[in-house]
Amino acid sequence: MKRVFELQHDLPGSKARVGTLSTPHGVVQTPAFIPVGTKATVKAVLPETMAELGAQALLANAYHLYLQPGADIVDEAGGLGRFMNWPGPTFTDSGGFQVMSLGAGFRKTLAMDSTRVTDDDVIAEGKDRLATVDDDGVTFVSHLDGSKHRFTPEVSMRIQHQLGADVIFAFDELTTLMNTRPYQEQAVARTQAWAERCIAEHRRLTEERADKPYQALFGVVQGAQFEDLRRQAARDLVPLGFDGFGIGGALEKERLGEIVGWVTDELPDELPRHLLGIGEPGDLFAAIEAGCDTFDCVDPSRVARSSRMYAADGHYNLKVAANRRSFEPVDADCDCYTCAHYTRAYLHHLHKTNEYLAATLGTIHNERFIVRLVDRIRASIADGTYADLKADVLGRYYARQ
Repeated sequence: MKRVFELQHDLPGSKARVGTLSTPHGVVQTPAFIPVGTKATVKAVLPETMAELGAQALLANAYHLYLQPGADIVDEAGGLGRFMNWPGPTFTDSGGFQVMSLGAGFRKTLAMDSTRVTDDDVIAEGKDRLATVDDDGVTFVSHLDGSKHRFTPEVSMRIQHQLGADVIFAFDELTTLMNTRPYQEQAVARTQAWAERCIAEHRRLTEERADKPYQALFGVVQGAQFEDLRRQAARDLVPLGFDGFGIGGALEKERLGEIVGWVTDELPDELPRHLLGIGEPGDLFAAIEAGCDTFDCVDPSRVARSSRMYAADGHYNLKVAANRRSFEPVDADCDCYTCAHYTRAYLHHLHKTNEYLAATLGTIHNERFIVRLVDRIRASIADGTYADLKADVLGRYYARQ
């Protein structure tokens, strides 16, 4: 384990903090939002543009890059950053998310609907189970061509070493809120066992590939919404020697701060914490107050492609007729290229005519909006204005809703 995180400021009366995460490809000032480039690209936007809008790092998906083009090809190209022409730090997830999404057939939001009947063999209506879990790993069918594959902790580590990201994650099992308490217990135990195997394989591969830059390995804390499972999972991971920790799994957004707080209570202050899959303004404030340092989420780019745009006074659907003759920017307070040069009317036109440029301009704005928001939060923690910023941002953003 190498020391990769340095704490610089904390917020009195809160777990919110400012720090630096050092990687071979640069330093990430935290808290930081890490945009998701699932297949080594943030869809519709150049990597150079992502740098211009302030992204400090990008996260790609090990599962998707394993299937296409193949981790060996990315390795041969010089690693993820060089392959995609991104000079800064990179993250890759472990493929553990696919355990849930392929296994249950749900998108994350549906799978986390706790009002549904609990069922350990739950499957979305009209879907087939494409992944099965056992104590050794996961067998799954490719969504691309139906071919059969298997991920184990060792395979996940090998893939992520070949991808060459600066921050990688231990292979874990993500459950849903519909799984029973006994199954959640089994999954936490399985994730712990896999974490131990990931550590061993990571160390072996680090020695084997000593000519490559060091990759920080983060353990992943699961446990759904059970306080005892979350706390025990965190406590059990700490002695293994991870460089940092990811917090993932099923949880209700309304309880995000509470649940994440259970985990950070148990984690050492000197190590970084990454919250997986969070990107809404209210969630970001809650997670930062609970002690998280970095976050990733595909939503800013995904919803942009369907015409949903963030603004200081809430989000807008630019396809609706009200924008047809609106010759104003999406957000007058935004400093992005889209808001400086294009109107809602033009973006409405692009979406209605299914022009590719709609995705590009929308993603530029949404990614900048979230990156800039977290940058402002970071500055407010350091200068003591956090409470004022939070009240202003959330008061305006959720007022219309």
